[in-house]
Amino acid sequence: MRALHGTTTAAILGLAFTSLVPAMAQTPPPDVIDPAPTAADWAALGKLPDWSGTWFPDITDQDKQITTNPVPWKPEVQPQVAFWDKEEKEGRPRGLLLNCLPHGMPSLILITHNANEFLFTPGRVTLLGESDGNRLRRIYTDGRKLPDDPDPNFHGTSVGHWEGDTLVVETRGILPQVFLAISEAVGVPLGEGAVVHERIHLIAPDTLAHDLVIEAPAILTRPWETRRIYYRNRKRSYDIVEGVCRQGDFEEGTDKWGNKIYVPTHQQDGNILPPPAK
Repeated sequence: MRALHGTTTAAILGLAFTSLVPAMAQTPPPDVIDPAPTAADWAALGKLPDWSGTWFPDITDQDKQITTNPVPWKPEVQPQVAFWDKEEKEGRPRGLLLNCLPHGMPSLILITHNANEFLFTPGRVTLLGESDGNRLRRIYTDGRKLPDDPDPNFHGTSVGHWEGDTLVVETRGILPQVFLAISEAVGVPLGEGAVVHERIHLIAPDTLAHDLVIEAPAILTRPWETRRIYYRNRKRSYDIVEGVCRQGDFEEGTDKWGNKIYVPTHQQDGNILPPPAK
């Protein structure tokens, strides 16, 4: 009886496992699969506009845009902007970007003083930025739809498509703590429900226009339309260099085994200090 019981138990377990195999092996829904690109997908990249090289923002134009095309702040938000503007002018700038957090969208485009680089791969445009390790943005061009409830993050979820030589992008799911900044010292958190629409295109062989329409119902009276200009430089001396946020808060040292390591220093503003005088 014991042998029969064991055989019966094994048979039942085997049957149960067999019945689970088809369920476990079912193909996920198509929108969960990211198929490997084909040779045709890679060849299609050659038909896209040439955005190679390193792109530098026109900082003078950034300032001009804020002056000639001011942000339509809500009346209750304007005093916050005026306060931080006054603080900056009186020598007490807040420093929006000293906390080591990413700029986030749309400030990554609006006020950045650092170079950007575009990488084209099948189904995606990747934006890389200089200065710290958090300037990485993915724009999906594989035909996917924006999720109904995207996971919030600093740069949001960006989905785009090509209209001729123009990349058209919609971004949602931006964290409400991300600033809508008009300088590196003046800005207000976006709040809930922000949406950024972009049209990115060349207006000259080495000039890129980045047109934005920013919806931020928590702080703006209406969508704000603005443009930022970037200039290309192909010289190798202008390649993006590594930037490590808060590297200046550490100094070179050694551990008890003699390995070279970084140890905390008293320095607290992120700048890399010169070596001490001997």
